[in-house]
Amino acid sequence: MSLHCKTFCLALLIGNAQVANADVAVIVHPGNSASIDEEQITKIFLGQTKTFSGGAEATPVDIKESPLREDFGNKILKKTPAQLKALWARQIFTGGAKPPRELASDDEVVKFVASTPGAIGYVDAGKANATVKVVAKH
Repeated sequence: MSLHCKTFCLALLIGNAQVANADVAVIVHPGNSASIDEEQITKIFLGQTKTFSGGAEATPVDIKESPLREDFGNKILKKTPAQLKALWARQIFTGGAKPPRELASDDEVVKFVASTPGAIGYVDAGKANATVKVVAKH
């Protein structure tokens, strides 16, 4: 293997490690004044409740398969990807809650949450901006 190839491979590994260890920010529409804690976030993202503490409808959004999605599941929901897939398969089979809508990127999540009053999502903490409100960070 050439030195150039080794350097490239090492850069890829380091880059992936940085993505996997990024802080996750849970974001809501800036007009959302509900008290939102980790228990509430978990219940919303696991389909156990459809509303925020103040009674407003919650619209959770996920990021399509990514290291950030795995971090969110592990750090906040306390579930592995396999556990989440099994949970949603059960919910769908029994006619229960539907899984959160999936968006392709952090930028799409920020844009959706900023323009949708009941939205709640998560992004790399560095992607959260003034158009959304951060309610939790890990």
